[in-house]
Amino acid sequence: MKPSTHNRIAGAVHDVKGTIKEEVGHLANDPGLEATGIVEQVAGKVQKKVGDLEKAVETP
Repeated sequence: MKPSTHNRIAGAVHDVKGTIKEEVGHLANDPGLEATGIVEQVAGKVQKKVGDLEKAVETP
């Protein structure tokens, strides 16, 4: 698997996990878990962008 594909998939997984953590934190009234979820979402979005950039610079 190419690094760009790996980063995009891993980023999407982190994004989804972060969304779940944020929602559970909100429902459980746990601001710490909610914040952790938001941070994980941002990290996932960054990792997806890194994968997109890697794909853009890959030589065919």
